[in-house]
Amino acid sequence: MKVVILSGSVYGTAEEVARHAQSLLKAAGFEAWHAARATLADVQAFEPQAFLAVTSTTGMGELPDSLVPLFSEIRDSLPAAWRGLPGAVLALGDSSYGDTFCGGGEQLRELFAELGVEEVQPMLRLDASETVTPEVDAEPWLAEFAATLRG
Repeated sequence: MKVVILSGSVYGTAEEVARHAQSLLKAAGFEAWHAARATLADVQAFEPQAFLAVTSTTGMGELPDSLVPLFSEIRDSLPAAWRGLPGAVLALGDSSYGDTFCGGGEQLRELFAELGVEEVQPMLRLDASETVTPEVDAEPWLAEFAATLRG
């Protein structure tokens, strides 16, 4: 199964988590593809069969600048071929921001819903005020995601 990993990062942490997720998914037997600052054409060329989104949150609950162009491209075109595909969101944030905690992840969940991507696992919220190793803390959730995709 081909899994596309979409990611957006402010300081590089979400990119690191996305790269780690890619290596774990490959080790689990999936074809996992990730490219920082990917375009819609890049994603479609891979012919995705599942999605994983990894994003941090910036400002008042917004997506990182690195992900905004791809997010906008997807939202504007709503690829019909993605309807019904499995997907999940892994969000990084800081709970001290209150209501906007993991807001970037919430935006991706809403986009997936609009696309008809089936959320196969509840969003993982990693709190920067509680973890210094988000890539390690994400491993059990990622293992569960891989098992869910395997069916």
